Amino acid sequence: MIKKYQNYLTRLFLKNILVISLVFIFLSFFLNIFEEIKYFENKNTEIYYPVILTILNIPSILFEILPFIFLLGVMFFFINLFEKDEIELLRSHGINNLKITAIISLVSLIIGMLLIIIYYSFSANLKSLYLNIKYKYSDTGNHLAIVNEDGLWIKEKNKLGDRIFIINAGGYKKNELENIKITELNKEYKLINTITSEQADISDKIWDLKNVKIYSSEKKKRSVLNYNYESTFNSEIISNLYSNLSSLNIMQLIKLEENYKSIGYSATEVKLHLHKIYSLPLYLALTVIIGSLLMFKFNFIKSKFFLIVIGVLVSVIFYYINYFSILFGKNETVPVLVSVWLPQVIMFLICTIGLLKLNEN
Repeated sequence: MIKKYQNYLTRLFLKNILVISLVFIFLSFFLNIFEEIKYFENKNTEIYYPVILTILNIPSILFEILPFIFLLGVMFFFINLFEKDEIELLRSHGINNLKITAIISLVSLIIGMLLIIIYYSFSANLKSLYLNIKYKYSDTGNHLAIVNEDGLWIKEKNKLGDRIFIINAGGYKKNELENIKITELNKEYKLINTITSEQADISDKIWDLKNVKIYSSEKKKRSVLNYNYESTFNSEIISNLYSNLSSLNIMQLIKLEENYKSIGYSATEVKLHLHKIYSLPLYLALTVIIGSLLMFKFNFIKSKFFLIVIGVLVSVIFYYINYFSILFGKNETVPVLVSVWLPQVIMFLICTIGLLKLNEN
């Protein structure tokens, strides 16, 4: 049986997290809807589209700011306890600062696990739907690029719209594609030409293909050393195929990592995103401990505003520690595991030192 005080503290903590989350949901809605209205202002769509897209995008936004929500949540949790003098009441019954912190940090750890198991897949699916709807109304709606176990696939139309090109490449290394096959079709999807090449420089949108063989629909064959193919994609665009990894659930991210490896392309960003997700439960628990330490340390400050300012400053500091660490990981200056988990280790050491002295407050 959960003791009454544990049940009370858990419910109070969850209530504050929920309230802060609702506040950020409404803020996200009003900030995001203007962006969506601007996006659709020159497109022939129904008026409700910006509202639907904003709702679809909010869960993903909320997931990104969870550490900030939990920090504010724990601060308001302690503000409530201090205002009602419940901290002193708990202490008089042998429930010290360490026990209170342990309860809410454990709750945060469990919530974090549930979030990555259940909520993240939900938000990723909605984000995917959000991007698919926007994609249909974008200027590149007729073009598509994916990576799967068979390599890189691109479908695009020429400028006149009377030709369709389906491109498959077996390997991809920065500015180059390897083992390329380009199938040229008309609007009725009838074969016109098939172009094969050993290698192509795709640093620009005019691809430079090497050692090319061209097969016409009449099965005539000709070979050329160089061939220029005009595409809507270049290496930069292809590298950003999945720049919005938040639209993929964990299983899709793992599959994408395998697919990237199969074509020789760096899967660093996918690994980073996966480990950021894996580290979330610990990150939330450590954030809650940091918030608890701040509230016990600065409990003499009576102004809620100044307490929240302190919390925001601490949150920003840890955000930039994480940001720059992950930036080193993206640049492959440090290994992926180090770039994601080193900030957590630093936070853990700070929390350990603080918890050892917590009952002195």
